[in-house]
Amino acid sequence: MAAPQAEAFIRALAASNPAPETELHYSSPYTLLVAVALSAQATDVSVNKATATLFPAASTPEAMVALGEEGVGQHIRSIGLWKTKAKNVVALSRLLIERHGGAVPADRAALEALPGVGRKTANVVLNVAFGEEAMAVDTHIFRLGNRTGLAPGKTPRAVEDELMKRIPPDLLRDAHHWLILHGRYICKARLPECWHCVATAHCNYKDKVSFRLPPSRS
Repeated sequence: MAAPQAEAFIRALAASNPAPETELHYSSPYTLLVAVALSAQATDVSVNKATATLFPAASTPEAMVALGEEGVGQHIRSIGLWKTKAKNVVALSRLLIERHGGAVPADRAALEALPGVGRKTANVVLNVAFGEEAMAVDTHIFRLGNRTGLAPGKTPRAVEDELMKRIPPDLLRDAHHWLILHGRYICKARLPECWHCVATAHCNYKDKVSFRLPPSRS
């Protein structure tokens, strides 16, 4: 996909959602970091249900360490890999206290040095909490980038690099939200809803799905 076409694709998404936001519930850079760490292989809906009780109990690194792995686990048992995630959340909270005075660093290397924090999580925190032009590639964006031709790549990092090159600078700040929401609700894995995609005219997907009403039972 050429740069002008990629820009038209993104601008079509932007026009339909001028003020996109993450669907994760958070109140600070720290609670955002924890929520994103918990969201690996889990839906935002399931994470929000868990943090609805977790964050009132522990919304700071100090409180999370005091709660401990067992205490954290009691709130997040409904999320996949909850034992590992509980361990990581307590460990990253402890390191935030020891290395950063309890504050979430606005630095990629420092974020990725925390337990359970990879490049995707770091990019979300940098983008949402600190306003950086970072592109977090999850399964939705990876699929969308390859399916549409917007940013083909064999790895999430390859797709990320292509998106960073093709998306105009003035759109980079919000592009992560537009793409993840589009992949989550429109450009779905099993049945992309091309019939009401605002960017379909700029998409290179060869097998676009046309809307068909189910057969009448009358």
